[in-house]
Amino acid sequence: MPSPHPTKAQAHTRLVEMKGIEKRFPGVHALKNVHFDLRPGEVHALMGENGAGKSTLMKILSGVYSKDGGTVLVQGLEANPQGPREAQDLGVGIIHQELSLMNDLTAAQNIFIGREPRLSFGRLNEKALNAQAEAIFFSMNLALDPKESVGNMTIAKQQMVEIAKALSYRSKILIMDEPTAALNDKEIAELFVIIRRLKEEGVGIIYISHKMDELKQIADRVTIMRDGEYVGTVEAADTPISKIIAMMVGRELESEEVQIPDLSKAEMALEVKDLNRGKEIRDVSFSIKKGEILGFAGLMGAGRTEVARAIFGADPLESGTITVHGKACSIASPSDAVANGIGYLSEDRKHFGLATGMDVRANVVMASLAKFTDQLGRLDEDQMQEITKDYIRQLDIRTPSDTQEVRLLSGGNQQKVVIAKWLLRDCDILIFDEPTRGIDVGAKSEIYKLLNSLAEQGRAIIVISSELPEVMRLSHRIAVMCEGRLTGILPGGSKTTQEDIMHLATMREAAMQPVGEAP
Repeated sequence: MPSPHPTKAQAHTRLVEMKGIEKRFPGVHALKNVHFDLRPGEVHALMGENGAGKSTLMKILSGVYSKDGGTVLVQGLEANPQGPREAQDLGVGIIHQELSLMNDLTAAQNIFIGREPRLSFGRLNEKALNAQAEAIFFSMNLALDPKESVGNMTIAKQQMVEIAKALSYRSKILIMDEPTAALNDKEIAELFVIIRRLKEEGVGIIYISHKMDELKQIADRVTIMRDGEYVGTVEAADTPISKIIAMMVGRELESEEVQIPDLSKAEMALEVKDLNRGKEIRDVSFSIKKGEILGFAGLMGAGRTEVARAIFGADPLESGTITVHGKACSIASPSDAVANGIGYLSEDRKHFGLATGMDVRANVVMASLAKFTDQLGRLDEDQMQEITKDYIRQLDIRTPSDTQEVRLLSGGNQQKVVIAKWLLRDCDILIFDEPTRGIDVGAKSEIYKLLNSLAEQGRAIIVISSELPEVMRLSHRIAVMCEGRLTGILPGGSKTTQEDIMHLATMREAAMQPVGEAP
């Protein structure tokens, strides 16, 4: 059986060499002097926290983005693909985390969409189409029916169709972005068999994943990125997971030590028990007291947002109980959640938190119009103006007036408008999902101070963030999730390190130690 590792001859060649890659977007230096290379017949894992620049780097290689600087060599020749089709012609295939298949078409039709074999007068040659797809499946040792509708396939089989589609372009370079995110252990094992077979055939695989336990199983080398920069490349077999985690999160915290209040006598604000919703939420239980900030950490797809949406009634639960201030609640819709004093600030505030074409006043009062409406349905404009100006002062919203359109405000001030909306609605349990996404450093500090102030007023705050320094700066306790499960709750402050969080964030089953209780 051929060795799964590159031969000495192969080790002196490179399928891909990326040197000094630069990429800028408006206001963001996304990639700074990044290096990466790929050998034939190897799996090279690309690791880093969310926002580290992994996907941006791969989008340059696959032709989605153009680089602003540096050199890309593909099979020894300089390359600058100006679109995915040019990248495919160079032998570069990419399998995105979100599968791009058409459920109503067959496996064969999906693989060769836009490249179908034709008969005279442009008629589709179904026989040839299915035969070509079957040949690819045979080369992959897959028992798949090319005539089966993709919509009837399991996620694992759909993943195999995506791989077959990439190989149909005769890809020698295969980029896999979180390929196991939606797979169970058995399906992952099947995928790894395919990957090892591709390695034996000399295909080079760039493997983007957050799952540490997969590295030792499948990767030959690991390149780590952080904040858009190259950190280093190590041999997977010789490098402890703890060192890779340290390389991923090695930056210094930007903030002062979090102050943990004494909440031993505080009233319980929210308790959730045994929440379930398919693979997204699995037996999640936690509680939070008045005056507490509970941070939620985890990697992409961990289930943090799904838990928040379920508590807010935006997505239905299959089972579980939600208790607010000691009373069991039935929350079937966001209006039920708001009636129980729960406010949710979505990670996508422009689509789900604000009416950006309306002014500040309209956005602040929109969830509380009943307070300003008389028996004839008339709105008290003077009272709405007075209340809005009061919140502008309280939250230091930088706006020329309460009639300024929200779309013209900065990201930080837009976030404050959403907060004002829920404070006016008397919500004393506030869920912040990525509260500082798209916000500059100065505005971040203001949001942090505001969240601490809300907690001091007795409100219960849940903060979901992909930035570990942010979670550690704000949280009195830190709940960590992985693949829909709550794997542990850590204390806030100096007792917890970023490595501690990352350990739980890459753990598939719940930690053996007891899940932390509310202080």
